[in-house]
Amino acid sequence: MLFRSAAGGDPWEFDATVLYYSETDRVTATEPLINVRKNFGDDRILNLRFVIDSLSGATPNGASAADQVQTFTTPSGAGSYTVSPGETPLDPTFQDTRTALTAQWEQPFGRLTKGSFSANVSTEYDFKSLGASAAIARDFNNRNTTFSAGLAAEFDVIEPVGGVPVPLASMASPGAVQPRLGVDDDKTVIDVLLGVSQIISRQALMQLNYSYSDSSGYHMDPYKLVSVLDPILGNPVDYVYENRPDSRSKQSLFWKMKYHLARDVIDVSYRFLWDDWGINSHTLDLHYRWQLRQKWYLEPHVRFYTQSAADFYVPNLFSASPLPAFASADYRLADFDAWTVGLSYGQTLSNKHQYNLRLEYYQQRGDDFFPELDAIIAQFGYKF
Repeated sequence: MLFRSAAGGDPWEFDATVLYYSETDRVTATEPLINVRKNFGDDRILNLRFVIDSLSGATPNGASAADQVQTFTTPSGAGSYTVSPGETPLDPTFQDTRTALTAQWEQPFGRLTKGSFSANVSTEYDFKSLGASAAIARDFNNRNTTFSAGLAAEFDVIEPVGGVPVPLASMASPGAVQPRLGVDDDKTVIDVLLGVSQIISRQALMQLNYSYSDSSGYHMDPYKLVSVLDPILGNPVDYVYENRPDSRSKQSLFWKMKYHLARDVIDVSYRFLWDDWGINSHTLDLHYRWQLRQKWYLEPHVRFYTQSAADFYVPNLFSASPLPAFASADYRLADFDAWTVGLSYGQTLSNKHQYNLRLEYYQQRGDDFFPELDAIIAQFGYKF
């Protein structure tokens, strides 16, 4: 549906999407998204995006599986839950709802230069975030080459249920005084992006980006634990809250190539990321847009991701050894591989509206301590 404005330019455009994500026996998420776009003429473009994430289910709390029943205190400190022998400890109380709004304005500055400015706000029951960014792009070489640079800043406030845990302190029993530092903490993130896009030929377009991110403040997951085991029997004798460094710097290189065949399009990209936590990751992503007819297409998708573990990642600790300065059993910081395979279908209708369907399967695998993860992703989008 197109709504014309007295201000001139193009009609308002609306793009609505609903995404469904479901992990086997774990988290389920539903994410409706609405994007509104308006070209006011002369490439002065306003984009508004509104997202709602609703998550529920069970998520790993970081503790190790054991050959005995394990009992854990809920994040609030008022209740508890138990885990059967041999099972990965999952916190069944996990639930969250996130709302986010982003506004972006694109503005040309002369014939060859374009600027982009955005602001965003995101809120959850235990997390709030404010951010802003600015980017500029300039064309060279008869508009065959484009250089771009961007800067973004984000400020987060974390308000965990039950308060901020004392790092590496022991989990207290339900109803007891919990080891807490306060009710909230914060984090600041600064991102820098430099990029170049190059038209190689009438069929090929290439992009290369370098990004740097520096964050300082609270980096812990306040709901993650680390098991402390008896070094002889191997049974858990304690559970402590994780501790991570209070700063992190990340760098990445991103390469992308699009090649237009007679009717189809090949889209391949590669990203290499490294940080001062010891994590190195590689991401290879491949899309093939198969234009079967003028108004509809199929798009197979394959993605492979692999990363090394953070320097302070440990599946567990031992009671006979002193506690390290930093420790986390969060599987997202572990050494693991992940695959995504899927297929999208899209069609343009007679009224020029467009819709698309996407179905994908996601899998994560790591070592013997890594909790395996399988998930299904389904998405429906409609543009009008």
